Amino acid sequence: MEGKFFSLIFLCLFPAISTLEANDVEANKGCIEIERKALIKFKEGLTDPSNFLSSWTGDNCCSWKGISCSNETGHVVKIELQNYECFNDAGNYYGSNQNASCLGGQISTSLLDLKYLDHLDLSLNSFQIPIPEFLGSLGMLSYLNLSLAAFTGMIPQHLGNLSNLRYLDLSSDSSLQSNDLYWLSSLTSLEYLNMESVNLSLASTHWLQVLNPIPSLSEVHLVSCELQNLPQSLHTVNFTSLSVLELTGNRFKSPIPRWFSNLSTLVQLDLTMSEITGDVSAVIGDLTTCCKNSLEELILAGNQISGHIPHSLGLLKKLKFLDLLLNFISGPIPETVGNLTNLESLDLSYNQMNGSLPESIKMLTKLASLGLLQNSWQGILSENQLQSLGKLEYFTISSSNKSFTINVSYNWVPPFSLKDIEINDCLLGPKFPAWLKTQKQLSTVILTNVGISEAISDWLWGLSQLRWCDLSNNQITGSFLPSLEYPSPALQKSTFNRSNSSFTSWHKLYNLNLAGNLLSGPIPANIGQVLASVSMLNLSGNFLDGRIPSSIGRMRNLISLDLSNNQLSGRILDNWRHLKKLLVLDLSANHLSGTVPGSIFLLPELQKLKLNDNHLSGDLSNYQINNASILQFLDLGGNRFAGKIPKWLGGSPLALFELRLRANRFSGSIPEEVCNLIYLHILDIAANYLSGSIPACLGQLVHMQIVLPFVPISPISAFKDIAEMDLVVKGRQMRYGKTLELVNILDLSSNNLSGEIPKEITRLLALGTLNLSRNQLTGNIPEEIGNLRLLETLDLSHNHLSGPIPRSMTAMTFLNYMNLSYNNLSGQIPSTNQFQTFNDPSIYEGNVGLCGIPLPSKCDAVSAGDAEDEGRMKGHSVEEDGEDSTKLEFYISMGLGFIFGFWGVFGSLYVYKPWRRG
Repeated sequence: MEGKFFSLIFLCLFPAISTLEANDVEANKGCIEIERKALIKFKEGLTDPSNFLSSWTGDNCCSWKGISCSNETGHVVKIELQNYECFNDAGNYYGSNQNASCLGGQISTSLLDLKYLDHLDLSLNSFQIPIPEFLGSLGMLSYLNLSLAAFTGMIPQHLGNLSNLRYLDLSSDSSLQSNDLYWLSSLTSLEYLNMESVNLSLASTHWLQVLNPIPSLSEVHLVSCELQNLPQSLHTVNFTSLSVLELTGNRFKSPIPRWFSNLSTLVQLDLTMSEITGDVSAVIGDLTTCCKNSLEELILAGNQISGHIPHSLGLLKKLKFLDLLLNFISGPIPETVGNLTNLESLDLSYNQMNGSLPESIKMLTKLASLGLLQNSWQGILSENQLQSLGKLEYFTISSSNKSFTINVSYNWVPPFSLKDIEINDCLLGPKFPAWLKTQKQLSTVILTNVGISEAISDWLWGLSQLRWCDLSNNQITGSFLPSLEYPSPALQKSTFNRSNSSFTSWHKLYNLNLAGNLLSGPIPANIGQVLASVSMLNLSGNFLDGRIPSSIGRMRNLISLDLSNNQLSGRILDNWRHLKKLLVLDLSANHLSGTVPGSIFLLPELQKLKLNDNHLSGDLSNYQINNASILQFLDLGGNRFAGKIPKWLGGSPLALFELRLRANRFSGSIPEEVCNLIYLHILDIAANYLSGSIPACLGQLVHMQIVLPFVPISPISAFKDIAEMDLVVKGRQMRYGKTLELVNILDLSSNNLSGEIPKEITRLLALGTLNLSRNQLTGNIPEEIGNLRLLETLDLSHNHLSGPIPRSMTAMTFLNYMNLSYNNLSGQIPSTNQFQTFNDPSIYEGNVGLCGIPLPSKCDAVSAGDAEDEGRMKGHSVEEDGEDSTKLEFYISMGLGFIFGFWGVFGSLYVYKPWRRG
């Protein structure tokens, strides 16, 4: 009986035992069949143009690329398809460009058959689909990484079902959003959360309340998530494990809350560019209360923090990185900084700090990077302070008050080997410091306005790693690269040879800036061969003479070439067609003659062309422009160009921001095609021989109607060489740099223009300068001119204008320069608002019919009609002016919003780590 019982049990269990044995056999093969089929179906849904998954063949799925199985059960537990090949050589994400190396397509629900899947990584690909909701049913997942995989749309709340999840990375390329983060509260085991560049603007009110109850959280990365709310109080702080809090690139507009002082486990705090306000002493005081024994990184760059750095800083003895760059911090560096003996990086650049550098800085023996640019330092940096900094690799300093000196003995040999050095507006010269010549690993050498007044040292030419060299605004003498010799082919293969003074080691040089010195002589004829790697070359503001070498046409990496303000002469050779990358070409203020080579106008990437103030001539109407041209700045002023203004300027796809043709010999009428340049902020065609009437269509120049800033075509064009121009304003030539983007100028002066001033010009509400002087204009000043409320400069002098000064001009409260002299104006000069400040009678002289202050001629009693007109004008100023004022405020706010939006886009270049680290 007993034997039958056991036989019966065996027969009942036999199917299960058979199944286990079968599974064991399959496990021995390295793959369970149902899971292998699930992976094959998953692969079939993907696009894989580079055969990234070419190994996914055969029966042993556990050996396939990116697949891992349990050694005990044989079940698939990990899918790891992180795809670094989906990035280009510079480390930039291709994403939506669907690079050939990126995986894409659909994600099959067959993944649900992988019941034991613990780890799923699909990052660094280009799916361009919403995150599948069914991923929330993979209940065993503890690791989910979908970062930078071009997923789009709303994050599914079903991910909240992954109760075992410890690691979640949904960082995006700004294609994801989540309006509700309450689903995160179910992830009670979560340790790592990254949602960089996910739009959380609609979740801004509750993000902290959701995360605070998750005590297991160790790292939180919410970078550039459009968060606007950083609560200043929390009833209970549950972040008992939080070590990393990264909230870079948000818009909090509030101080760091006091509850931060309860984050006792904090190791890294990063609030870069998050519009944080408040006093730096309060911030550091709170952090020394909570985490003086844990905090290693404090990064508060690019905010609005003010006040003095407190002495309590010295209590943060574990600190390795301190970055307070770009704030409003003032006062000196406290002496207690010497207590931070673990400090590896200190950046206080772009603040309002002053005083001398503390002697205790010598105690920072682990310091590798020291950034002290753009403050008001005083005193001396001594050899004693630098002697202990043996690990220093990056050193930058400048003093806005130019009262800081680096003073070491002539024979001093530094203990460090620098890679980058930048010293601006400090006293370092008059000779190249001997200690600097001991630095053989330099990649960046920036020594601007430091008082060097000798010839360039041969030491500089021997730096084989040199990529960036800026010695501008000194008094460096001698000829440009005086020992420049292009070596024989045999020597070209050798390293730097001092006896031959060859430059074969300069194959990495990217930027060379020697502007604003005393260099003389010709530019070497073979510069194009020797400096073939250079992308940015600036030799402006010297005394270089001779011709522009033809070999420059071989520098195919050139992005910016500035040879302006020299004594170069001769013709511009037609050798530019190979410079396909050129963005900036500035040959202005030389003695160049002849015609302009047509190949310059065919450069596809050219954004700024300055040929002004030379002796160039010819008729430009027959030139051609590249059909793909993105030219934004064109300055041909101060030459001898003749003929008509070319119609191609307005008939091409140009996005011109500035068109400057002043002081040439152009004749004929102003072509109406110019009105097609709707992006114009500056139109200066003064001092020519133009005739005819002013085109009414100029009132259609959209960017003069609304306050809109200059927006570069591409991010690389944002460097200062693009947005810098010399303009004639108020009769003086002035250089505009940082403020150029808000300048709006219409200058048609010193021509032979006739007819009336078209009232359509008064639609240009954002105009800052209007100069129509020295023409033959007739008729009245348009009554609507008062609409130009932002006008600062108005010159209508030396015309034949008649009638009264419009009363509406009293509403132009920004006006600070006006000239109405030598016309036929009559009537009483207005006496309210800005007109009370115009006390110079010369601005009205030559108008025999004008009367009133500041002229000596008195006005007769105001007639009843005049009084009625004046009353009507006052009524207008109360009612209609109120409406106009509202419109103006709308336009201004729109413009400012555009500016902030613009910097929000380009600020991401700093915030987004792969770009930031280059």
